[in-house]
Amino acid sequence: MAKILVTGGAGYIGSHTCVELLNAGHEVIVFDNLSNSSEESLTRVQDITQKSLAFVKGDIRNVNELDRVFQDHSIDAVIHFAGLKAVGESQEKPLIYFDNNIAGSIQLVKSMEKAGVYTLVFSSSATVYDEANISPLNEDMPTGMPSNNYGYTKLIVEQLLQKLSNSDSKWSIALLRYFNPVGAHKSGRIGEDPQGIPNNLMPYVTQVAVGRREKLSIYGNDYNTVDGTGVRDYIHVVDLANAHLCALNNRLEVTGCRAWNIGTGNGSSVLQVKNTFEQVNGVPVAFEFAPRRAGDVATSFADNARAVAELGWQPQYGLEDMLKDSWNWQKQNPTGYKN
Repeated sequence: MAKILVTGGAGYIGSHTCVELLNAGHEVIVFDNLSNSSEESLTRVQDITQKSLAFVKGDIRNVNELDRVFQDHSIDAVIHFAGLKAVGESQEKPLIYFDNNIAGSIQLVKSMEKAGVYTLVFSSSATVYDEANISPLNEDMPTGMPSNNYGYTKLIVEQLLQKLSNSDSKWSIALLRYFNPVGAHKSGRIGEDPQGIPNNLMPYVTQVAVGRREKLSIYGNDYNTVDGTGVRDYIHVVDLANAHLCALNNRLEVTGCRAWNIGTGNGSSVLQVKNTFEQVNGVPVAFEFAPRRAGDVATSFADNARAVAELGWQPQYGLEDMLKDSWNWQKQNPTGYKN
């Protein structure tokens, strides 16, 4: 089995991926500055798996801290989650996002190259696609100029990694374009714990349901969709974590740079998500309609055929599972990891 460095491994998707890596027998080193995560998640990952991992607190922009990790551990591959991800904040503080997400990624691959490590799985996003594309979105469709700076940083890093791979055949890079991760580990021990007001739908729904917030704001009810609210491709975080394992196995065997969509291929509207959450969990979610948000498209869902065919990956969980598991996490942890 391989020794894997997971940057941002204490975060929502990172912690769930650590569970799958450990269960598959890999050795895991987490490198995280804990700017938007908690070390408690890693304690719980080890409880869930009954296996240990190494944790190094550090920042991917710090060359000395990064180089030391590669010197101290004979790393085989890197899964790169570290980065800032709040769309609204990225508009207000673009330089912080450019520094963390772009400069940090450049520093990471420089340290990898120095250490002779050329296998990388990158946490990208469906926001890289041109907004003119019609869903289902496939990997051959053109990327565009994302309407927010968060998406822009993902696109720039994708392009940098593609050019890096083109320049040196030793590199083996996976670009995983996530759609909308939701849900939590079945145990309810780890889950999504955003700091401040949630930017994503699901933690907002669960925080209203648990009494932390008054009501859900649904942005826009006049889209050309089944009920006027935005349609997105929600994917269970455990399915997403397993996609990283499949991509890692693929990249350990093959060189080059390749992109894969990681979504279910099914779209659900915001109202459908809210109503289904209430039905499967028996908990009301107060809501109000609010004006559309700038940059939001009506419909976005994946064509995941490439990932299914090439990675041997298949999503296992439906929307009801996602919503049950999200609520199981939130009701066990009403204030997240700060219990």
